Amino acid sequence: MNRNKVYILEDRGLLYISGDQAREFLQNIITNNIENVSEDRSCFSALLTPQGKYLYDFIIIKHKSGYFLDCEKKIIDDLYKKLNLYKLRSKVEILNLSNEFVIASLTKEKFLEIENTKDEEGFTVKFREDPILLDPRAKKLGARLVINLEKLYLSLKKLGLTVSDINEYYNHSYELGIPQIDTKNLQDKVFGIECNLEELNGIDFRKGCYVGQENTARIKLKDKLNKRLFAIKVLDGELNGEEITLENKNIGKLLINSDNPFALLKLENKKFNFDLDLKCGEASIKAIKPSWI
Repeated sequence: MNRNKVYILEDRGLLYISGDQAREFLQNIITNNIENVSEDRSCFSALLTPQGKYLYDFIIIKHKSGYFLDCEKKIIDDLYKKLNLYKLRSKVEILNLSNEFVIASLTKEKFLEIENTKDEEGFTVKFREDPILLDPRAKKLGARLVINLEKLYLSLKKLGLTVSDINEYYNHSYELGIPQIDTKNLQDKVFGIECNLEELNGIDFRKGCYVGQENTARIKLKDKLNKRLFAIKVLDGELNGEEITLENKNIGKLLINSDNPFALLKLENKKFNFDLDLKCGEASIKAIKPSWI
């Protein structure tokens, strides 16, 4: 991607978690370790079902006395309700600030031109008092600026950035094997660890308990991970149905059917052969080998 391009991610939303017990509240429910989140370090994390199935994923950014949760806007109302269910009597306030703040994505190269930045996933600095961070999932995704709408275009001007087509960003994310659109289709259908949360720095296996921790740890420690979520490329035809086959044998399921499709595929001896020609309905497809594998 051109170093001077920026993508306004209007389909991302922001929750703000604050209060005396905000840190403890998040630590008890998320897959990552909130103790590692600070003014100069952000993280990727998820919320799972008690059985360890995927529900929501988000990026956590320290902001003032609380935390931003950067997530897909389509699921933000459901995530807001779920967090409030877990809150109970905790001294925590949860606000939806999606109408006030926006996420802008820029290249890693442009990020590293900013003073005091480091080439480290999750590294966070302030630009004009707003957090800007290298994506904690993968550096190749670039950086993210969390900023009030009123300040957005002046900051972009000062950075010398040109607003570009958002589809370029999401196509790049897809090629890296990182789903960010229609993630609701994954809910309760796939284990969080099968969504590659570990490879994308979204799970801390050394922290204490969290929702879904028991099954997640069991799959990891007993080496029971035999399926993974991969981006798939359509070689010919149109996707229809969900079953993915190899020589008429079921080896997976299409979960996200969009311009950037993803499927849960079975592994063979803990690996996957990305040269295989697969079928999904009448379509011929291949799995895309992600950069993190």
